[in-house]
Amino acid sequence: MSDGEPGRSSFVLVARKGGFGLPTSCPSCLPVYLYLRFANTAFDLLYDVTNPDSDHVPYFEYGYYVAFNNEKGGVIETLKQEGIVDLDPKASSSYFPEWLSTKALINSWLAEALDYELWVASDRNIAHKIYFSELPWLLAKILYEKQSQTVKRRLGITTLNASEREEEIYRNATLAYEALSLRLGNQSFFFDERFMLVAYRPTSADALFLGHALFALHALPDTSVLQINFLKHDNLVQYADNLKRQFLDGDASSSSIGKSHSDPSTSTPRKKASHWSSKPKPKPKERKTEEEKTFRRRAKYFLGAQLVAVLVFLSLFGGAEGADDLQGGEEGDFSYED
Repeated sequence: MSDGEPGRSSFVLVARKGGFGLPTSCPSCLPVYLYLRFANTAFDLLYDVTNPDSDHVPYFEYGYYVAFNNEKGGVIETLKQEGIVDLDPKASSSYFPEWLSTKALINSWLAEALDYELWVASDRNIAHKIYFSELPWLLAKILYEKQSQTVKRRLGITTLNASEREEEIYRNATLAYEALSLRLGNQSFFFDERFMLVAYRPTSADALFLGHALFALHALPDTSVLQINFLKHDNLVQYADNLKRQFLDGDASSSSIGKSHSDPSTSTPRKKASHWSSKPKPKPKERKTEEEKTFRRRAKYFLGAQLVAVLVFLSLFGGAEGADDLQGGEEGDFSYED
């Protein structure tokens, strides 16, 4: 990565801010960061502090185009489709089925368990540090509750089945750790040179799991059931510690300093790629004082928009709550759309 000011590299990763000793503390952003580091790709790291609850973060900027997390299968898939960074096997390779099943296991059972820990099982302090620390307390609390209800809906958690779903989520995560521990063995990565037709290297499965592992080890509290289950597998813990030292701790000299990011970065125009979303041509950079003024104005607009969203949310929440009371008081999901 570039060690200078943002804009020196043609690639920019925009993520949520760092914390817990990690370059970005967002569990969705960290795997993308690690994937780029695995590929030894030079990029600038910027922090988006104006979209705390948006699912388009992280996003990857290339010239005047951008790959959002909620489009085209995510940032990593877009990087692969466009031929920018591709560490993964082709469908014709002999170990493609094993790689695909490993990646699916991480994206399903472990992702569900992490969401459950972050938005349901733990208090709101961790999520607040990652997503809402720049917001007023009341707004942060409301947005947390909104996201918590969204996660419960996605995981199929209701008042009647909460304990059963919790047990199932943790049981699946435990099985996933056991399977991944066996898959890894004493290798440095999940798929070593015996399966690779090219040079020894990690894949996106390693980026996804390492992001999960580092978040579980460093961001979740010691009382976390997920962390406790993870620590039972010494080879997984050693894997996470070794790669953290190799790709994060021991490379401070080449790491970009994350900075607040509110405007698309300016760089040399590129030929438009079919899987990228176009952005309007950015204006030339002005003096730093003008940029600060612009950021303050946008922050005011953002807070105003969030306030309107909160009022709409409260009105819809009240309506849904009243409807539940008429049906006998049984707790249900919110009726609003995200």
